[in-house]
Amino acid sequence: MAVRTVEQPPVVDMSLGPQDVFDVRVFGEPDMSGTYRVAADGTIDFPLIGRLTVRGKTPAQLSDEIQSKLQEYLKHPQVSVLLRETNSKKVTVYGQVHHPGTINYVDQMTIAQAVSMAGGLTAMAARESARVTRKRDGKTETVVVNLKAVANGTQTYYLQPGDEVFIPERLF
Repeated sequence: MAVRTVEQPPVVDMSLGPQDVFDVRVFGEPDMSGTYRVAADGTIDFPLIGRLTVRGKTPAQLSDEIQSKLQEYLKHPQVSVLLRETNSKKVTVYGQVHHPGTINYVDQMTIAQAVSMAGGLTAMAARESARVTRKRDGKTETVVVNLKAVANGTQTYYLQPGDEVFIPERLF
């Protein structure tokens, strides 16, 4: 068996967006710690600070901003932000999978992970010709991915937010 090098995962903007859910923990301040969902306008309401724009910020950037703003009210605040759900970034999987639909994108998601999250392939799936459609720079491009090669470890295909994965029905 020939060994092939794996494609490098894409660098994906994992900043916060509408409907994302994250935890904020302020050490020693349980009343200020909590779970937040980003509003449609990209903001949250945080105790003492008020409305904060979080859209486009990474959890680390948001942690630094909250920590900085809390210094007016607390001595040496320590803040951590942990992303729980990336609802603003989706991948659609449809066709010959058990549970077609839209799933939340996770960093460095592969086509194998997406198909698995969609319940796996049906018995009628064409494993050699999965199609991934991606919009890039205003253009739509489609790539054919051989899921048999993915399954035997000779190919890895990384997805990006917004990708659509179609698993066609095999011909007899």
